[in-house]
Amino acid sequence: MLPESAKNKIEQIWLDVIAGGVSQPTEVIEQLTYLMFAKQLDEMEADIETSELLSGKSQEHLFGESDDEQSLRWRNFRKLEARQLHAVFSQKVFPFIKSVNRDKNSSFSRFLADAIFKINEPLALQKVVSGLDDLFEHDIKGLDMQGDLYEHMLAKLNSAGRLGAFRTPKQIRDLMVNLMQPTVDMLICDPACGTAGFLISCAEYIREHYERKMSEEQWKYYQTELFTGYDTDATMCRLSCMNLMLHSVSNPKIEKRDSVSKDYHEEEKFHLILANPPFKGTLNKENISDKLKGITNTTKSELLFVGLFIEMLKIGGRCACIVPDGVLFGASNAHKSLRKELVENQYLEAVISLPSGVFKPYAGVSTAILVFTKTNSGGTDHVWFYDMKADGYSLDDKRQPISENDIPDIIQRFHNLEGEKERSRTEQSFFVKKDEIVKNSYDLSINKYKEIEYVATEYPPTSEIIADIEERHNRIGEQINAIKELLSKENDE
Repeated sequence: MLPESAKNKIEQIWLDVIAGGVSQPTEVIEQLTYLMFAKQLDEMEADIETSELLSGKSQEHLFGESDDEQSLRWRNFRKLEARQLHAVFSQKVFPFIKSVNRDKNSSFSRFLADAIFKINEPLALQKVVSGLDDLFEHDIKGLDMQGDLYEHMLAKLNSAGRLGAFRTPKQIRDLMVNLMQPTVDMLICDPACGTAGFLISCAEYIREHYERKMSEEQWKYYQTELFTGYDTDATMCRLSCMNLMLHSVSNPKIEKRDSVSKDYHEEEKFHLILANPPFKGTLNKENISDKLKGITNTTKSELLFVGLFIEMLKIGGRCACIVPDGVLFGASNAHKSLRKELVENQYLEAVISLPSGVFKPYAGVSTAILVFTKTNSGGTDHVWFYDMKADGYSLDDKRQPISENDIPDIIQRFHNLEGEKERSRTEQSFFVKKDEIVKNSYDLSINKYKEIEYVATEYPPTSEIIADIEERHNRIGEQINAIKELLSKENDE
């Protein structure tokens, strides 16, 4: 989460972008991202230079050695006079950003080919650059900058709110990634990727656990094939490409597509899917893939996406996805058929109930994480349920860090499920047998199975209670009389 100081500065930067001639909220975010990308490219180049000094080995640079190419670095243009700054950025730096990938057929090059720099006022651009420079240096150093900025600005995007496209908080993404434990030899996909948050969390996990062991061939695979993302919004695809490139994924596989449409369908391709698909809205029935209708005959996006995940996974592939609570207990035939598919035909491993404040301040919707493996032959004998109470942040609109945090406990228990078998239904996590779930119309809401332990309260006999009340009444009377006497003395004087 962004600190308050950063939020205040971003609000001012936002106003400066508007003063520069950009009015639409999505375009404001896009223009800011181009500038942040330029800043972070400079930081990446500095890291390359430091690495060269430490290792003594020559490395490939992002910027050439000539004065003209070095002038494209943030540190060298950020303090230019306003008109000169605007000329350098719009005529030299921005074209450089669009071509930095060097592969004209890459997703990055395709999505940035028609990108336009729209801040037209030199003084406004100078203010934005100065504001970002201060922000990077003093407030958000080392943070998932583009993702956190997008999350903060999302409240301004009314269209995104209507579609239910709320960015998943990093701690929840990291939880899901730690449950799935991705490896460097997988094909990983997010079919509703937004700013590629899940893919970046996977990239961070893989680098943390495998970077020192990765061969040159594995590095190439990591940079080009490992991660795939789809989104219906070209702007989100651009943001995803830039965000992934800044995490060493030099040629990300990002595509603009409607994943549940009959025009786009990929069967049994991926080893791992992590996603938080759109919660709201209905789709045009004629445009929905017939394969998905066979799993859940509906136009509701939250149901169709789970069906899509099943279709996209290889046999043995796994998925961790966020769904609204309605998916867990909805009474329609479409809801029941989807849950039946997960329980009867696939291996449903876990249902983790999330606190309703996880997506605040943007939404208060109650959600859960579904974890399942595609088998097409069943395998669900029992399902593990966990009732998360806290994720390390307050559950109000401020979402301030707090000490209470169930995430480490969830990870530890999920990877040691043998120890969960004797847990009672009154505890925070427990197993439920498949037969019981089937009898309850495949209801997957934790409240259906959780038992609340009521502790009987013992009260004293009625005669003692009455005597206590009389005693209190007498004391009050005595105190009132004492006050009256004091007032009477004052009046006499």
